[in-house]
Order: sequence, then structure tokens, then C-alpha cells
Amino acid sequence: MEGGGGGKMGYGGHHHHHDTAKLLKAVSRTVEPRNFGIGLVAGFLIVTCAYFSTAKFDAIHIALVSPDARNAAAGIGTPVSAAKASNQRLDDLEDALSKLGSKAEVLDKDDDGKILPSPETDSGQSASLGNTRKDDTFASGGGGGALLPPLSSEEPANSTQEQGGLEDEELQVQDAIANSPKKSNNGSSSPAVFHSDPATLPVPPVQQIPPAQQQETRASPVQQIPLIPEAKQTGPEQSAAPWREWKPLCDLASNRRIDWCELDGDVRVHGVQGTVTLVGAAKAEEWRVKPYPRKVDTNAMRFVREITVRSTTDAGAIGPEAACTERRDVPALLFSDRGYTGNYFHAYTDVILPLFLTAKQYGGEVLFLVSDFQMWWLGKFLPVFKSLSNYDLVDLAADNRTRCFRHVQVGLTCHSDFSIDPRRAPNGYSMVDFTKFMRTTYGLPRDLAVPAPNARPRLLIIARARTRRFVNADEIVHAAKKIGFEVVVSEGTHEIAPFAEEANSCDAMLGVHGAGLTNMVFLPTRGVVIQVVPLGGLEFVAGYFRSPSRDMGLEYFEYRIARNESTLTDQYPPDHPIFTDPDGVKSKGWDSLKEAYLDKQDVRLDMRRFRPVLKKAIAHIRANKLQ
Repeated sequence: MEGGGGGKMGYGGHHHHHDTAKLLKAVSRTVEPRNFGIGLVAGFLIVTCAYFSTAKFDAIHIALVSPDARNAAAGIGTPVSAAKASNQRLDDLEDALSKLGSKAEVLDKDDDGKILPSPETDSGQSASLGNTRKDDTFASGGGGGALLPPLSSEEPANSTQEQGGLEDEELQVQDAIANSPKKSNNGSSSPAVFHSDPATLPVPPVQQIPPAQQQETRASPVQQIPLIPEAKQTGPEQSAAPWREWKPLCDLASNRRIDWCELDGDVRVHGVQGTVTLVGAAKAEEWRVKPYPRKVDTNAMRFVREITVRSTTDAGAIGPEAACTERRDVPALLFSDRGYTGNYFHAYTDVILPLFLTAKQYGGEVLFLVSDFQMWWLGKFLPVFKSLSNYDLVDLAADNRTRCFRHVQVGLTCHSDFSIDPRRAPNGYSMVDFTKFMRTTYGLPRDLAVPAPNARPRLLIIARARTRRFVNADEIVHAAKKIGFEVVVSEGTHEIAPFAEEANSCDAMLGVHGAGLTNMVFLPTRGVVIQVVPLGGLEFVAGYFRSPSRDMGLEYFEYRIARNESTLTDQYPPDHPIFTDPDGVKSKGWDSLKEAYLDKQDVRLDMRRFRPVLKKAIAHIRANKLQ
């Protein structure tokens, strides 16, 4: 039996091998080796493509979903409905698939194109976010980054917690850009357009992603942060919007020069009563402001009319006299022309420049409501008002109607004396834009200080008639002509247009510190301003023209006279406190300083000392011709 069984098993095995051999022989006759190899290669390629296609889809799915999962696990962000989350994932997946292969980068990269991780948060300077983690929002750069400024008072810190961590960082980026320090180059002004360097913007706090997933993560649209964050679209469950701190109508704290108010909605202005009322507001309030930018100067403000700015929740509460007698679709600006406007410098720094800064953006479609209507002064600057508004000026104190507007601003926008900060100005306006506006308003032809061929550069000497005069004006004129200038001597007149034409025809202006130097606004760009500073440590008042002239695109020279160049030496002995203790004189107040150093002092320039300044000025102007 064992032999028979063994023989049967051996027979069966032999029969199996025999069949296999016959099958291989038949296949080898039917399929050529070359065709068989091609089939193997094709099959391998099909399997490989299927594998990589599946792997790429999985990587995209991980890149889209894993950040949310991580945030949920860490307790970051706020819960939303399951339906919205699902729809968001579908939308994100669609966007990711449509942008697959794009080169858009969502994180800062080094020079080799590698993704840089978020800065570490162990510096000890981070602040809490939602009481769950430290804020990773640091300015990138070498070494340790500095913590960005906190949110402004208008944006409560807890208002972003309902929107999630990403929006909180976007607001911080926006606030950091808005509050970045002004850069200067050798004392010159900052440019009109500011470009933020993307390398200094913080990246969103995300966990490091394995290298295999980095490429897909770069294309993820949910991580892109715009330079200026766009407004978030809220769904039905967020229709109430994040809670924000109530904003009053008036701002009496942020600007050291002026109190101002801004009203939007159903705004009613009654001139005789001096009231500006917002009807149908969420909260009733009342303010009293004087719309002139010298609020801490009681002498300047004593004749400025006070305006009552208020809001009411009920239209009937303000009486029948508040019914609209005239409706306007254009906005209104309410300001005072009183204060120190009789002084030529203050006319510009307190009204004309702030009015340009506030009204230019409206392209003439704005109405001016003047609370202290001085006809003589308004007539003097009438071309400016006509250039900024298509409508007649309104004498508010004599207007017994109720004018209704959609937007009213009480008080003009001011930055600082005779200056514009382009970072805060509408449309990035600068002092260069202001001087262009003034030249256009008065029809002045010269935009650049380039003398005509074969013509001498022109020098305008501001000749003051009463105080801070040039005692040796003839000697100054002679020296300037010898150097190569054509010289014009003038103090100006009440009419602005003739003197504006004279100033614009010149390439340089020379004057002792005083309001006459304000006419530099009519000089062509790249012109020269030479300010002579009297004795008495008056460098600080010289600043009223120092920085503004540079901001206007002018070359500025400052000449500080020596003791022998002051006529005070003719009035006081050498050991008098007016020479030995100017700080003591100034410590007694502005009136003491003004009487000693501004009202009683004239200037006798030492031409051997002053001549090099004239040479530098004419060299600068001639260099403009070469350019």
C-alpha cells in the first residue's frame, strides 16, 4: 500500500509538472518575448500612476483638514455649525484642487525657497490669546522679534476671540502697519506711498508640517494673509457680529491740537442754535467743542464759537424746529476761521492745510460750514475754498435753517503744525501734494526749480518791515548778485496771488524766522529755503519751517546768527541775562521770550560768515539744471 500510494503520488506530481511544461511551451509559441516585456512595463506604469494619484489626494486632504483639527484640539477658535464647517471644507477642497500646482506661497520663505516656521514663543514677551495659548505674533527678522503693538482702544481685545485666532493676528498686522515709526533719510520726509515689506509681517501660528506635506500646504488658500486684511463675511449664525466697544461721536483725547466729531446717518445742523444732531442713534449723548486746532491755547480759543454736538434716539425729542428745511447728499465740514488766523502762518497751519487734508478727498463735492465767518479773511483765501468745494461758504451763525446731511465732520483733520503725516492722510496726501495744490489754485507755472537757459537763479529776500529786519539788506543783495543770483526783495502784500507769482518765479528764498517764510508753499520743488535764526536759543521755533520745507521737497539751510550779528548788542551790555541766561528769559513764558528775542531784535548778517551758505544754495540750484 505504501508503495502503491507512493507510486500514485509520484505519478500525480509528474503529471502536474508535465502539464505546466506543456502550458509554458504553448505560451512561448503564442507570445513573443518582446511583446511580453512591453506588457510588463505597461502594467508597472499603470500601478505607479494609480499609487501616486491616490497619495496626492490624501496629502491635499490632510493639508486642508489638519489645521482645523489641530486648532480644535488646542482650543483655538470658536465652534460653528456642522453644516457650515462641512461646506467650508468642500469649498476649500475645491479651491485647493483648482490651485494645485500654483506657485503661491503662504509662509515667509528664505532665499532657497524653504518655508520658514513661525517664530518661537518662549521669549517671555507674548500675550495670551483666548486664555489658551501664547500669541506667536512677532515681527520676523534676525535674532529675536519685537512684540507688535496691542490692538487700538477702538478695537477691544476680546472682540476678536469670537472670530478666531487668525483674524486677531490680521488686526494686529493692520495695527502694526498703521502705527509703524516714520522713517527718514538724513532728515528728509517720508515718501507718499508706503509699502510694507512682506518680510516684516508675522506669519500665522501653525505647527511645523512634515516635508512631505509642505508643497501641498503652500497652495492651501485658507492660510493666505492679505497685506491689508479684508472684512470677514459672517454667516446667519454670526449676523450679530463680534461685540465692539461703543464709539462716541466726538474724540477729545487722541489729538493734542483739536477736538473733532464725526456723525453718520440722519444729521441735522442748525446754524443759529449752533447744534449738530444725529437723529435715531443707538445712544443719546452730548458734547461741546470748539472746532479750531489750538484747543490748549486759551488766548486763541476765547473767541471761537462753541458748537453743541449731540445724538438722540427719538426725533421728537429735539423739537419741531429740527425738521429738515434742506437736505444735502454731499458731506459737510464745520470749522472756525477765528483764533490766530490773522497771522499768515497760522492761517495756513490752522485752517488752510487742515482743510486741504480733510476736504481734498471729496473732489469738490463737500459743503463748508464756517462757524465764525470773517468775510475779510475768507475773501483773502477765496481761491482755496473754491478749489476745494463746488458750493458757496455757509455763514453758520446767520443760518436759521435746519440743514440735513448724511455725514458731518465737526473740526478739521490735523496732524501737526504745518505738516502732514502721509501714513494717516486720506489717499496718502503729503506736503508735496499740498504745494502742488497751492500752485494749481493760483495758476503758477513752475513745478521745478530749474532756471531757464542762460538765466541766473532767482533769490527772493523776505524783507520784514518792523521786527527781525535785515539791517544790512543792501550788503546782502550785493553779495548774492556777486555769487550769481538775480535778487528780488519783497515783504508781500495783503493780496496773495501777486506775491505767490513772485515767489514761484524764484528758485530760492531767504528770510529771518517769521510768517513770511510760509510763502515757501509757492516755491517750485527742489528750490532752496534759507532760514536765519535770531539770537536767543530759538532753534525750537525754527522747527516750524525746518521739517515742513523738507517735506515739500525743498533744500533747507539754517543759519544761526552769532552775538555780533544781533542788534541786541546795541541795547544791552555783554553781561546782561539776555545773552548769558536765555533759558531764564524763556522760563518766564512766551510773552517774555517774544518781547526779548522776537520783537526787539534785528539782524546784521556777517557776510564773510554767511557767504558760504549762499554759495551752497546756488550750487544746489545749478545741480537741478544738470539733472
